[in-house]
Amino acid sequence: MEAQAPLPLSNDHAIKELAESQAFPSSIPSNYHALRNPDEELRPEDFIDEEIPVIDFSLLIGGTAMERDEVIHHLCMACREWGFFMVVNHEIPKRLTDEMLDAFEKFFNQSAEEKNEYINKNVLNPIRFGTSINNHEDKIRYWRDYLKVVVNPEFHFPAKPFGFRNTLFEYAACTRKMGKELLKAIWESLELKTDDIEVALDIKSCFQSIIGNFYPPCPQPELALGLPPHSDHGLLTILLQNGINGLQVKHNNKWLHIKPLPNSFLVNIGDQMELVSNGRYNSVLHRAEVNGKSTRMSIATIIGPSHEAIVAPPPQLVEHDHHLAFNGMRYKDFLEQQQANPLKGKSILDLLRVRDE
Repeated sequence: MEAQAPLPLSNDHAIKELAESQAFPSSIPSNYHALRNPDEELRPEDFIDEEIPVIDFSLLIGGTAMERDEVIHHLCMACREWGFFMVVNHEIPKRLTDEMLDAFEKFFNQSAEEKNEYINKNVLNPIRFGTSINNHEDKIRYWRDYLKVVVNPEFHFPAKPFGFRNTLFEYAACTRKMGKELLKAIWESLELKTDDIEVALDIKSCFQSIIGNFYPPCPQPELALGLPPHSDHGLLTILLQNGINGLQVKHNNKWLHIKPLPNSFLVNIGDQMELVSNGRYNSVLHRAEVNGKSTRMSIATIIGPSHEAIVAPPPQLVEHDHHLAFNGMRYKDFLEQQQANPLKGKSILDLLRVRDE
């Protein structure tokens, strides 16, 4: 049998197919050398080893009033000091998380022709498959394939693989319910009335997207990144992993390797929460590393305001803080700008900061 010929490099080829074709068995092209960028090179002293905050979800929704108050206090500290926390005892069955990971793996294992049906340059398209971040625009490319699906306020799903729709529907409903409970608690931690969150963000019509990320083994993981340092555009991101670690979070100007507890979710604050909290709770910078041995998968659920909501700090916070930290912006416009431009730090959120004269 003749050896399989390497695939030619193309913007339309997914990383999975390129890796399996042996297009670069021992080295990767220079446009994947994200870690040779001076801004991304890290030394051992750039890392720390700390325990991230843990939130017991069962006490938040089913504990005594005193236990709930204590969890909200811990949530306040986690949002203020970290922008990131781990959720345990969340009541989402492991059977469902395993099925969701399996469904995304089956999607990525489909033929290129089946997946390429969902390639679309429109950043607001409800189903988008791609590689890197914006594979037709990226100068530095990232070792990642993705499938993004909008599941609320309208539910979308790819036609294949079989069973994907039902699993996605159940998983979206469960993570949305958990996300809304966390949002209510975070709102309380800001000493705001929970009824006001609906007025401010139109949470009943919240935007929710679910993103499957696929990071195959990389021949030179010391040079590549799965995703560069960035913050997420929504209010909250709820992350599930397949047991292969690779998430790094920035804390106090140092990077931290995240090692979640079994059957837990990782949750981070997004740009819209930093905006609506008047800067009290900062969205966290994070990135994805790759490895040379195992395929890493993650599923990110982003919960955001309604597309049409004008997100701005509530007057109560502005009055209490004696300053306005951000100008408001319609969430749909924010999302479109963030998705259409290079993913770099908090570049879109920074445009809304109110500068001191």
